[in-house]
Amino acid sequence: MRLYEFEAKKLFSKAGIPIPQGELVKSPEDAKAFAEKLGKPVVLKAQILSGGRGKAGGIKFVQNPSEAERKVSELLSLKIKGFPVEMVLAEEKVELDKELYLGGTIDRVNYKLVIIACTEGGMEIEDVAKKSPEKVKKLNLDIDEKLYNFQAQGLAKWLGVKGDQIRNVGSIISTLFKVFKSYDAKLVEINPLVLTKEGKYIACDARMSVDDDALFRHKELSEMGIEKRHEEGEMTEREKKAREWGIPYLDLDGNIGMFPGGAGFGIMGNDFIHYFGGKPANFMDSGGGPTPERLAKMLILLDENPQVKAIFGARFGGISRCDDFAKGVVIFLKEHGLSKPMVLRMTGNMWKEGLEIFEQAKKENQEIFRNIEIHGIETPIEEIAKRVVELAKNN
Repeated sequence: MRLYEFEAKKLFSKAGIPIPQGELVKSPEDAKAFAEKLGKPVVLKAQILSGGRGKAGGIKFVQNPSEAERKVSELLSLKIKGFPVEMVLAEEKVELDKELYLGGTIDRVNYKLVIIACTEGGMEIEDVAKKSPEKVKKLNLDIDEKLYNFQAQGLAKWLGVKGDQIRNVGSIISTLFKVFKSYDAKLVEINPLVLTKEGKYIACDARMSVDDDALFRHKELSEMGIEKRHEEGEMTEREKKAREWGIPYLDLDGNIGMFPGGAGFGIMGNDFIHYFGGKPANFMDSGGGPTPERLAKMLILLDENPQVKAIFGARFGGISRCDDFAKGVVIFLKEHGLSKPMVLRMTGNMWKEGLEIFEQAKKENQEIFRNIEIHGIETPIEEIAKRVVELAKNN
């Protein structure tokens, strides 16, 4: 789960890593007031949960308050990779003499924590490592291993830091590693770590991703307003509602609503839809042994999504029984109603009982089933996928 730059910088600064003087602004007036208060040139940085903002025009350098006001207005009207810019980090413009890179991440191949240092900052570390691997140095550590001062200062020397500054940069490296471990991070980066004309080292940019499964251990993040979100972009309103209901759900860019039974079956269903020329509107997992009420809520998310043209329902009964699946669908139909066509297939544990539940409900109210085609084991799932793709194209 990625943090905004301003959030990462707050955590870095709190730990003792120097950052530029700055302020989060959400209006042109706020930007003008900050520039007036600062009294020097300013850099304006769009706050989005995505990379590539510089190439997309998301970073502006301004000389005076009126220019800051105008440029922030431009930034707040931008969309970068489809995500609207809603806030801007305004900071003092730093006169730099040298740029370095520092980072920490997890080496999943060797099961190690790794600290990365590079003599070229302000560039994509992957590109530098590919073209000039000699400019990148890695230090691998076990999960319970300390980073000693001599190791951090050794990295500083390797980066070309001289004299008394070796201790300062070594301290920044040690602190960055402490932040990495203490917040259950998956990635921390300072890119670039700038040596200013005045001879100070400052973290001019910050990136941080944390393990969202460990958020419960960090109440201080919640107090900062940091809650579960995507690695890129904020959650949609449907995703937020699904989280409140305890339903694993992700919006996609297609028009076929996916109503699966389990994550594995959901992935397979998404593959089938793509294979037959359709595009899923979501990924969703019902979880092991879901209640009928939970299943009904899953259908609400799909039926109320304006992008969805047809719904693909596929249940293979195991721990999650098909009769519970059928009960959930019936609850949804009676309490909410279905406004879009749905093709449904059930096999596995209690599938016959599930079909009987549907037959009984039909006898009571045939009208609520007018948008549903229900199939059992006799119909191959490929045929169900083809049918729902056809319905989505024609609806």
